[in-house]
Amino acid sequence: MDTVACRDRFNKKFKRNKNNLEWFEAMVMAMVAVALVFTFAVRMIRVEGESMVPTLQDGQRLLIASLPYQPQYGDIIVTDAYTSYGEPLVKRVIGKAGDEIDIDFQNGIVYRNGQALDEPYTAEPTYLQESVEFPVTVPEDCLFVMGDNRNHSTDSRDQRVGFIHVNDVLGRVLR
Repeated sequence: MDTVACRDRFNKKFKRNKNNLEWFEAMVMAMVAVALVFTFAVRMIRVEGESMVPTLQDGQRLLIASLPYQPQYGDIIVTDAYTSYGEPLVKRVIGKAGDEIDIDFQNGIVYRNGQALDEPYTAEPTYLQESVEFPVTVPEDCLFVMGDNRNHSTDSRDQRVGFIHVNDVLGRVLR
């Protein structure tokens, strides 16, 4: 075999291997990017229980944005399992630091800072009191959260859950 033919065959093989290597590198980088996104920016969780019906259903899978953010009224958040309750919770933000929360359990109305909340997302009015005495003032760096299925929800009305520290929020639900 002459030298030119040998060199041509080597160059073709080298180009094919180089193209394969570039393709492999692109696939590895894409997998690393997806892993980073799902580790630090977005997580997938599963709703357990009926506390968020009718908005969310038991067993429904949710994407949550886990980048730091300031929770807003009405956001659906997920807490981590390190809270005093010991399990992750999916709940709606009702009150933030400094807010006074009061609930009229006879009429099922929730008040924030003296104003009745318009809550079209709830399954029914709030009649279940649990173990917290109202009115309450939300402490600094904390949230008051409730499920949408108010009479079938363990939330901030229960001393086992109480106020949620903002550092215990894994993220907000993207739906």
